[in-house]
Amino acid sequence: MDDVDFLNGTIRTGDPDANLAGPSRRRVVTQMAKLAGVATAASAWSLTTGAAALAEDTARVFDVKTFGATGDGKSLDTSSINKAIDAAASAGGGRVSFPAGSYLCHSIHLQSNITLYLGEGATLVAADPLPQGVSGGYDLAEPNQWNQYQDFGHSHWRNSLIWGEDLHDIAILGPGLIWGKGLSRGAGQTPPVAEQPGVANKAISLKNCRNVTLRDFSILHGGHFGILATGVDNLTIDNLKIDTNRDGIDIDCCRNVRVSNTSVNSPWDDAICLKSSFGLGFARATEMVTITNCFVSGSFEEGTLLDGTYKRFAPDFRVPRTGRVKFGTESNGGFKNITISNIVFDGCQGLALETVDGGVLEDVTITNITMRDIITAPFFLRLGSRMRGPAGVPVGVLRRVVISNVVCSNSASRISSIISGIPGHPIEDVKLSNIYVQHRGGGTQETAVLKPPENETAYPEPTMFGATPSQGCYIRHAKNIELNDFEISALNTDARPAFVLDDVQGASFSHIRIPAHGSEGPAFVLNKVEDFSVDRSHPTPDTQIDRAEQRKL
Repeated sequence: MDDVDFLNGTIRTGDPDANLAGPSRRRVVTQMAKLAGVATAASAWSLTTGAAALAEDTARVFDVKTFGATGDGKSLDTSSINKAIDAAASAGGGRVSFPAGSYLCHSIHLQSNITLYLGEGATLVAADPLPQGVSGGYDLAEPNQWNQYQDFGHSHWRNSLIWGEDLHDIAILGPGLIWGKGLSRGAGQTPPVAEQPGVANKAISLKNCRNVTLRDFSILHGGHFGILATGVDNLTIDNLKIDTNRDGIDIDCCRNVRVSNTSVNSPWDDAICLKSSFGLGFARATEMVTITNCFVSGSFEEGTLLDGTYKRFAPDFRVPRTGRVKFGTESNGGFKNITISNIVFDGCQGLALETVDGGVLEDVTITNITMRDIITAPFFLRLGSRMRGPAGVPVGVLRRVVISNVVCSNSASRISSIISGIPGHPIEDVKLSNIYVQHRGGGTQETAVLKPPENETAYPEPTMFGATPSQGCYIRHAKNIELNDFEISALNTDARPAFVLDDVQGASFSHIRIPAHGSEGPAFVLNKVEDFSVDRSHPTPDTQIDRAEQRKL
């Protein structure tokens, strides 16, 4: 990665590993407390078991500088920080405190009953993993016999800046900053730098932990994952700001998770991502998850979310602009009992709900969403058969999903929303209500007659089918689909139908509105559709159809 002097405000742009835009990086450190807010010691300690007692016991606060940390941003403080954690653990638990300063370090080892408190003006800086060409200084990636079933980053936890395994009652709190300066993003080189010994690719990595709280701090340039939590139960993530070069937050095989009041800018990958990989050596569902009051984006230059300048990429700057909320791609264990609400999407991809590795995705509610400048499908629901996992697992299930109260403006038009299973495995029981989608239009009659490929085993992305023949929603291999109070608005004339249904059993449309000035094609195209109805809609009259091989309305 490029040489970056964050503390002195110099930066070389152009490399996504170091594209911290803006004339001065010094502002980011000094403004972290203003951006994140200040938590009192008492409120911070109230987050973990036994917290109140620890808050009153100043003897159980362990200042890393007491153990030799310099905080000068030049000397490696790894050993001193880990000594402070060891001392706190030996005392039965405590708070390891980082006063103002820049703490250059390699792998930090969490322990049970420990809170890391990043004070105002404190920055943990991930050191260069390969100083002067010698072996890297981070902990080695532990062996994992199941690593063929998910990416390298998902398969290992110890090759991280901060990691913990088989722990309980831990927290990272405070208004400080974690800057992953020396972390690898795990892509773009052959072989990937992230897979070399002594290189780290995650800011925070947790495996098989319980009772975990992450609150109030910020992450800049977090590597492959800003936060990777695998097999973590009772996890609270609150009031974080993450401005990063790949995934922001990955929640994998976790139960009872709350993500709230968090902002993530992740132009190169997903912002908040639920997964259920085979990394633990068995399939485990991600379930009982609440995500609320969050902002996700892929449109801002890295670092400008944190310093508050929100500098957008130039239109011709090539960057994926991913930055979305997503289920998958790793989906061996499935996703169950999940609610998402009050989310703002800006300049990124839309919602993606994917199960392609045999897992069951069910009982999901999503409500109160605003989207602006979405670059692909506003909604992407995909049941597929990639089956990246042990042999003999059947195709998964995607059912019982409710999405409501969504406003989407200025969305790209080439790919509409998509609900797509595969032959013999329909997506079931999906309800969309009170939805407004404004897109740019421009779809042609040639596009309107396209038949997207099945791509049953392909990696799931909205782009996997090419341009959609619909401007509103493409629905294929589905059962019991309801759309109510759904409006489509095209900024320019679009020749495609609003909705294309292919191999659908049970489809109910009510209060559908398609302004005549924005559409030249029919409202509906039906192919092999049973039990279809539309009522109180414009411009389509009330219609009930038992079966249609091919029909336009």
